[in-house]
Amino acid sequence: MLKQRILTALVLLPLMLGMLFAAGSSLWTLFSGLIALLALWEYSRLCSMPEQMQRPYLAGTALFMVLAWSGGWRLPAAAWAIVLAFWLLGMPAWLRFKWRLQADWKGMAAGWLLMLPFWFALLELRPNSQSALHLLAVMMLVWIADVFAYVFGRLWGKHKLAPTISPGKSWEGVFGGLLCGLVYASLARAAGWFGFNISWLGIMLTATVLTFVGIGGDLLESWFKRAAGVKDSSNLLPGHGGVFDRVDSLIAVLSVYAAIGMLFG
Repeated sequence: MLKQRILTALVLLPLMLGMLFAAGSSLWTLFSGLIALLALWEYSRLCSMPEQMQRPYLAGTALFMVLAWSGGWRLPAAAWAIVLAFWLLGMPAWLRFKWRLQADWKGMAAGWLLMLPFWFALLELRPNSQSALHLLAVMMLVWIADVFAYVFGRLWGKHKLAPTISPGKSWEGVFGGLLCGLVYASLARAAGWFGFNISWLGIMLTATVLTFVGIGGDLLESWFKRAAGVKDSSNLLPGHGGVFDRVDSLIAVLSVYAAIGMLFG
């Protein structure tokens, strides 16, 4: 398992960095769209969506993405407000009440609410290769918080965060990940990696919100899998599970980050 994880990471990391820093706008749109569609396919499996529903669902989504890209469509402010409300209010409620996914119009709408803003966020935050570092800076906040949450949780975790959803996560891990994420955010701000001027207090508040949103995104996908009775969203990435497993926190964080930028930037 460890060998598989390492080999997969050795392929994925250069691919992601190469696309991020070298791909033209069209190739980046295609690459990010593929990520979102694969995650949506895995989501539809977690919904137990029958094939006769899954095929038009995915094909319709792909067609919408093609039309959006070719037409230069952007999400309106009202849509970003809905996205922000979902992640700040809807997601905690979902985890609190443990709603189960259904293969119906509500399940389809929830999938679009997760994946389409994520795709639009990838396009908004990286309109060209010159802005790649700004997007990477936000992604690194997610990864650093995640890694150190794991480390702190393994070393000192005693108080479970959500034992019925993800028994391995602890409050000690949450605050350890948050602390290290804030240190990183402060250094990244000083280095100018975020690409805009913001006060130290502003970046601390933003990083705190994004860290908790990222944890929520991780927990939400964990609940989807637990409710579906599966360990991974798929086996597309040997040793890592599925695409949804790898981008669950990024879906939440980048959607919220883009929404904040679109609404208040």
